[in-house]
Amino acid sequence: MKIISVNVNGIRSAQQKGFFDWLKNQKADVVCLQEIKAQSHQLEEAIYYPKNYHCYYFEAQQKGYSGVGIYCREKPDNIVAGLGEGWEDMDAEGRYIQADFGSLSVASIYIPSGSSSNERQQVKFSFMERFTGTLKSMKRKRRDYILCGDWNIVHKEIDIKNWKSNQKNSGCLPEERAWLDEVFGPLGFVDAFRVVNQQPDQYTWWSNRGQAWAKNVGWRIDYQVITPNLKDTVKSASIYKEQRFSDHAPLTISYDL
Repeated sequence: MKIISVNVNGIRSAQQKGFFDWLKNQKADVVCLQEIKAQSHQLEEAIYYPKNYHCYYFEAQQKGYSGVGIYCREKPDNIVAGLGEGWEDMDAEGRYIQADFGSLSVASIYIPSGSSSNERQQVKFSFMERFTGTLKSMKRKRRDYILCGDWNIVHKEIDIKNWKSNQKNSGCLPEERAWLDEVFGPLGFVDAFRVVNQQPDQYTWWSNRGQAWAKNVGWRIDYQVITPNLKDTVKSASIYKEQRFSDHAPLTISYDL
């Protein structure tokens, strides 16, 4: 099972940069999109519903903002759009969509960024705190989960080029990284990419400032986070950088399911 996760930073923009032409040749089973930045009525052209896929979008109420999507080669048993009760604020921003196949759930998740203001950082902290409860409840279910998406946090020093200078910046704050320690520690979830790739300089996002892309001054903030049962099924992982569809690179992981 081949799963691709990518923050497209505007699906219409990514389309103009050749994203769907690239996707045609990937033969992915599931594709998880974040930050589609479009409403359904803006995605009526056939190109936004790739052939041989069942396509689902969960948009933000605010135009040109956030939103997630998921494409599935096999028709899912069920689609869950949003995180549900107690998440009305975040569901209005279109941050979670889940496809169920038997006892496996694959989700596209877009955790808020806190970089624009202290107010948004507090929104991010609130999301993290509530999502801890969601993750605990997922662990209690007799299901396996693959949570794909832009988590907007680097985990360790190996995951960012400029470690020291970013300690006070959103996405690299000690509290945020401590939360991922909890997710990948006591909560028992697994960072699928690191199961098969322990190398440094493996980034998925580059700032548009300076020459971050050219100099590979990046951050690894896009993940496929899996329940422990799936750890031994991770076969390969890659970050695609030959073309740029957005400020993020597609993350592809293959599982032996």
